[in-house]
Amino acid sequence: MAGWAAVAQVLTVVAVLAALYRPLGDSMARAYTSARDLRVERGLYRVIGVDARSEQSWRSYVRSVLAFSLVSVLAVYLLQRAQSWLPWDLGMPAVGEHLSFNTAVSFVTNTNWQSYSPDVTLGYAVQALGLAVQNFVSAAVGMAVAVALVRGFARRRSGTIGNFWVDLVRGTVRILLPGALVAAVVLIAGGVIQNWAGVTEVTTLAGGTQSLPGGPVASQEAIKLLGTNGGGFFNANSAHPYENPTAWTSLFEVVLMLAIPVSLPRTFGRMVGSAKQGYAVLGAMAAIFLVSLTLLTVVESRGAGTAPELAGGALEGKEQRFGVAATTLFGSVSTLTSTGAVNGMHDSFTALGGLFPMLNMMLGEVAPGGVGSGLYGMLVLAVLAVFVGGLMVGRTPEYLGKKIGPREIKLASLSILVTPTLVLAGTALSFAVPAVRADVEATSLWNPGVHGFSEVLYAFTSAANNNGSAFAGLTANTPWFNTALGVAMLLGRFVPIVLVLALAGSLAAQDKVPGTAGTLPTHRPQFVGLLVGVTVIITALTYFPVLALGPLAEGL
Repeated sequence: MAGWAAVAQVLTVVAVLAALYRPLGDSMARAYTSARDLRVERGLYRVIGVDARSEQSWRSYVRSVLAFSLVSVLAVYLLQRAQSWLPWDLGMPAVGEHLSFNTAVSFVTNTNWQSYSPDVTLGYAVQALGLAVQNFVSAAVGMAVAVALVRGFARRRSGTIGNFWVDLVRGTVRILLPGALVAAVVLIAGGVIQNWAGVTEVTTLAGGTQSLPGGPVASQEAIKLLGTNGGGFFNANSAHPYENPTAWTSLFEVVLMLAIPVSLPRTFGRMVGSAKQGYAVLGAMAAIFLVSLTLLTVVESRGAGTAPELAGGALEGKEQRFGVAATTLFGSVSTLTSTGAVNGMHDSFTALGGLFPMLNMMLGEVAPGGVGSGLYGMLVLAVLAVFVGGLMVGRTPEYLGKKIGPREIKLASLSILVTPTLVLAGTALSFAVPAVRADVEATSLWNPGVHGFSEVLYAFTSAANNNGSAFAGLTANTPWFNTALGVAMLLGRFVPIVLVLALAGSLAAQDKVPGTAGTLPTHRPQFVGLLVGVTVIITALTYFPVLALGPLAEGL
């Protein structure tokens, strides 16, 4: 019975996404290609001093992304440090320096890693003015970078790839704001709270007292999921009944996480003039997603391991309102989309079960990935797949009529190597430096041995890939982790963005070469299989040794 329920949930999600694919993908394509500006957009351009008709080179586009993100980090940092002076502070003090830095970086990079308990650390002003705003604009930045890369494939002999400020405003105003508004109304109808009330003290049936928090939860919940951000209003995230009250809201939240990333391949196909190319990218994403979800569900349902087998199941950390299948579905979607939200605790998955959320992030979160970041990550892998295919037949590789030469391969390869370098270096330094190791073992690790190693590995994997989920047994609110994970989030977000935009500029400057009989078709199942193979093999070769020290060792 449970197996059929799991299948029914997946089929429901697939049916809804199939219905959204064309209209949402087409509307996003129109948003980024339209020659007309909305009145509110024209007002915003005047405020920030932007000429909506001027375009930028890739270098200018990069400078705009970095400048906007730097100002955003400073703004969120200062809001936290000044919290006690703000309205709706709920009597909470200013946030400490290290934690303010980590949180500011986290939300600006679309990671939303939280080293703190939100409901006892941040007042409503910081939540609304700092975190919720970044949920919108950090997602819009990722979409803008993806669209810039798509323009690189679509344009011929062009020195420009669009205008970042226009892409940022249009992504926010035309896509994220309307979508989040609709989603918030649905969540409120489902029981998610939305108010400005403080903490309410109530008397329980047993005669005790309990503190019930309030807050503008539904509005932040909507954009945290639609923008694949993931930061929870409460510490329990989407396992909290005020964020996720029922089984159908849990399924709705899954759809929200997937809606934009799944529809972006349609946007890609429309902008490059071939819907088949979008279906090929989507096919590769779907294949990886279904395999990962199936394996995780099977492993968690079996409850392999000494303790779970003695207990008759692995239910610790699962959301009892939803069951194992709904928890594995939510966890798979969360870590395959860079959202990081949870409706159960990944730290309480079985040993091998905990491997899959970690592996989902190590794949680069491209199945379907975060809003924007998933698409540009998969297109970078497609460039490598075309190169591999070209080597096999002894031809100069081409993708969508653009030659893939040494410059393009270097940029793509460096982009892929950034996150593994950060993950492995951060994990190694946490145990290799004596002073740091002593602090980690004394303060942060409550689970010594192999599982403790997995917790640290998961933390750096989550940070460098801008996911935000965690093995919750790790105490990360320490100077070392706040600083090291903050640096990993910054570099893991912006170094690949710089390389992707450089790749976009290189491609846009080229003319298109006509296809020949020897051109590798990139819209057929053969290429989809090659793309999936390249994605998995690169991950396996990079991470297998460290996985053998952590979750594989624990599971076996």
